[in-house]
Amino acid sequence: MTQPEANPSALPLKLEIVVIPVSDVDRAKDFYAKLGWRLDADFAAGDDFRVIQFTPPGSGCSIIFGKNVTPATPGTVQGLYLIVSDIVAAHAELSSRGAPISEIFHGAAVGYGGSDEPFLFGRMRVSGPDPERRSYRTFASFKDPDGNGWLLQELTSRLPGRIDSGITSFASAADLAAALRRAGAAHGEHEKRTGGKYDENWPDWYAEFMVSEQSGAEPPK
Repeated sequence: MTQPEANPSALPLKLEIVVIPVSDVDRAKDFYAKLGWRLDADFAAGDDFRVIQFTPPGSGCSIIFGKNVTPATPGTVQGLYLIVSDIVAAHAELSSRGAPISEIFHGAAVGYGGSDEPFLFGRMRVSGPDPERRSYRTFASFKDPDGNGWLLQELTSRLPGRIDSGITSFASAADLAAALRRAGAAHGEHEKRTGGKYDENWPDWYAEFMVSEQSGAEPPK
């Protein structure tokens, strides 16, 4: 069956909120605050309703939880992805904040299911980062006090078509710095190919590289 092509002029629909079911509202609030997430709201209406909203650093989507916010069983939300540009740095940051984070891992080349906790594609976990450090391939995980499951996924360049080629954005100064370092390394290889000649237009090359990396387009030659 042929799938319809995406319509680039379609009305934008931006994911705003993910609801997390928790059993102890104050305990959950303390946990997500400890991670360094921004507290956006803590609103109560009498004794029967309370809603709390947090936003992860750099995220356009927030989470909410509270009392009588959702009928879902606490701990049943799994596979919530947090995208990071440097998983080693992100792992160290969360660990320093007391998050019960797993070791860094990647997926087995073959093998699904088993006793591992599930993640992308259901593959088995293999200790350590992806050997080639490919984008989308390296993970770490943690759970909140109720058992809701989060996954860190290292992403340095997106698959083609995920971002308009004219749009480039960074969630933090650290993400921008990491992108500049990758562009610098790539430009060094570019200069080797051109005989080591100084490139006076290196800012243009950097800019083109960083835009192509985010959009999934071919990098400059």
